[in-house]
This record gives sequence, structure tokens and C-alpha cells, in this order.
Amino acid sequence: MAIHEELRWLDATDTAGLIRSGDVKASEVVEAAIERAEEAQPVLNFMVTDTFDRARARVAASSGPFAGVPFLVKDMFDVQGVPTRWGARFGPFLPPAANNSPQVDAFEAAGLVVIGKSALGEIGYLPTTEPLVTGPTANPWNPSLSPGGSSGGSAAAVAAGVVPVADAADGGGSIRIPASACGLFGLKPSRDRLVGEQAPAAGYPLTVEHCLSRSVRDSAALFAEMEGAGDLPRVGHVGGRSPRRLRIGLLATSLAGRQPSREVQDGVDATVALLTELGHHVEEASYAFDTAPVMADFSVLYASSALGVRDMVAGFTGTEPDESLLEPFTLAMAATAASLPEGALEETKARMHALSTPYEISFATHDLFLSPVMLTPPVPTGHIAGDTPFDLLVERLGAYVDYTVLHNLVGAPAMSVPLWWTPAGIPVGLQFAARVGDERTLFELAYELEQARPWADRRPPARP
Repeated sequence: MAIHEELRWLDATDTAGLIRSGDVKASEVVEAAIERAEEAQPVLNFMVTDTFDRARARVAASSGPFAGVPFLVKDMFDVQGVPTRWGARFGPFLPPAANNSPQVDAFEAAGLVVIGKSALGEIGYLPTTEPLVTGPTANPWNPSLSPGGSSGGSAAAVAAGVVPVADAADGGGSIRIPASACGLFGLKPSRDRLVGEQAPAAGYPLTVEHCLSRSVRDSAALFAEMEGAGDLPRVGHVGGRSPRRLRIGLLATSLAGRQPSREVQDGVDATVALLTELGHHVEEASYAFDTAPVMADFSVLYASSALGVRDMVAGFTGTEPDESLLEPFTLAMAATAASLPEGALEETKARMHALSTPYEISFATHDLFLSPVMLTPPVPTGHIAGDTPFDLLVERLGAYVDYTVLHNLVGAPAMSVPLWWTPAGIPVGLQFAARVGDERTLFELAYELEQARPWADRRPPARP
């Protein structure tokens, strides 16, 4: 129990350092994480499959900068010999994975020890983590609230101190939204930046891979380990803040022109004051293009992806999928896509590809853009779920998430930084977005903000 509590709030960097120094054995670290996972699972429901025996067998041979550090893999990526269920009702029909996904190989090469698969909503479509097949994941800051999604299982586990860092993927906000909801740091990388990106949705590349962490340095170090051989200039390891003062554009409204809630706006105002105090220049700004159609076009891509999932499930089951195989929301999105006029998807993709140039032009007078991550603090469990009536669910989505999808569409990096908590003690992340390939500026600012307004000592009350 002593080791268990001693290790709970260390980040991955300090945990790995203790193992390297011989102050603690890697096997003890992993056993302590397994104990914490077993305590937290009945409360938070963050994990869909444990890999405890696999972790015990692998820990002695782990090597690399994170050797012996316990880790969770989001249940949309393959771990050899373990089912990959995608949070989906058809998941139990799928066989165990024959091989690791490329990113899992890279995680394990860095020394991370996978102790389980973390929960996500079905196919990761919703910004909450409430798969009907396994039940909702709870937010450690308040179990009646969502931890965000789709990487909510990973976020809940890191926020509760089960593991110091966990796998996450972002196709429309699924790193940044749970980071905001759970008081964590989450950076979505540029497209084609890190090893192991997800296959395109309806033929359009949206989803990128990274992690959720409590410290900026863990995220930056794992980023350096995972950096691939794409066309972008390498960032390498970013180790701290920069003396450079930034020109930051404040996006006062969402993509569709909505205003954030008072609690979120308070966080924006406090962050602007902090940035100004630190010597950065912040001014109200806008992107160099009309953002109003962005959410509608993004919805066409997601709906078309759902149609592809429906067809895939029909192919391996030999039957037309119903609600025993897919959630009502997934089926409704598929039906929406099936009713689109001929050529609508290709026209949408062409418009989205065309956003890259005006997005880059927007940075002619600004280094970064600041906005909320979400329009409101985390929503109650059940408010946004796969069995909510479709029209009501679409309305609720529009009132909740309207800041994050643009960066997936243009392939740009953006991060959620835990800089605000509501009077009720609920975290609210603030989003900073950069031009394509400029993760360095984001990490450097994140280090400075972490030093100026530390969040590592904040502890959620709802933990085992």
C-alpha cells in the first residue's frame, strides 16, 4: 500500500527515473498500478479489458526512456492477443488481435507497459464515453459528469492517478475534450506527425494519435519518441519554455458563432489576464475564412464514416445491422449519409482540403489562437449518449462542442491546457492552436503556463 500511494501522483518521467535509479522495481510499479486499477474500475468504469498478466510477463524486459511505466491503450488500437472492441455493440464478434498496431509497438519500444485497454464511446463518434455495450465512464472530479470523449477512459484513469499517462486519439477533439473535462494536458499533433495514425474517415484523414498526461514534459517526451518519418520538419524533444513572446489571437466565439457559458468565459478571461501578465500580446481575432459551415461539413464526413462502418458490419455478420450491433446514433448517422445527394461527400472533402491555405494565412499576424475547448463544462452522464433521440442529440452536440474539429480538418496541432476550475471544482481546459507543424511553440507555451499556474497538485475528490 505504501508504494501504491507513493507512486499514484508521480508523472511518467519521475516514475521512470525512480526505476532507473533502483529506488523501486519496475515490477513493483506495475503491481501498484494494477492495484489502483482494480480499486478504480468499479467506481470509474474506465477500462474494458485488462492485460495484467501480459504486463507482468513483459515488465522485466521493458527498456527505453519510460521503462516500467504503466500505460493504457485506447480500445481502438490492437494489442496482440487482446480483443479490440471499439466501444461497439458488434465488438464481441471480433477475434483477438493477431498483431500490435504500429503505435503500440512504438509505445512498448519506449518502455511503456500496457496494463489494459481504455474505454471509448462507440467508434469514438461522440465527445463523451458512454458505450451502451459496457456502460458509461465516470469523471473523477464528479462521477455524475462525463469525462469527455472519445478518449474518456484514458482521461479518467490518468486524472484518478491510476496511470501517469495513457494513449489517446483525436478525430474531432477526442484528446482535447477529455483533457479539458478531466483537468489534464492534451496535445493533438499535426497530421502525419506521429507513428500509427488511424485510417481515414470516409476517405478523409482526421484522426491522429498521442496521449493524455498530467505533466507537459511527459507529453513532450512521448511525442519525441513517437515522431515518425513524415514530410514535416522534425520537432524533436522540447524541454522547456521559450523567451519568445507570442502574438495570440483570441477567438471570442465558436466556429458557428456561439458564445461559451459564463463558467467557460471566466476561464478565458483569466487566461487572457495570465498571458498578458507573462508579456504575451493577446487581441480579439478571427480566422481568414468563414467558419460557419465547418461543423456541417465535418458532420458529413462523420456520417459517411458511419455508413462505412455499417457496411463493414454487414459484411462480416451477413446481416443488415440493427441496434443489437450498432448504437442508434451510429445507425442514424449512417442513414443520414445514405440519403445525401450524389457527389455531396466529394464536394465536402474538396471544401475541407481547401481550408488549409486560408488557415495558414490566418497566422500572418498571429503565432497562436486561443479559444475554449468546449462551450460548457463537462455535461452530465446521459446528456450525450448513443441512445439519445437523434435530433435532440444533434442539438446537444452543437451546444457543447464547436471549437475543436477545424484542426482535424486542416491537420493542424492544438492543445488543451488545464488552466481553470469552476466554483464547483470542475476543470475547464483552454485551447491553443498553431499552424501546421508548429508543435514546438505549443509545447514551449505549455511549459510556461504550467510553471505560472501549476495544476499538478490538484486532486479530484472522486477517486478510490
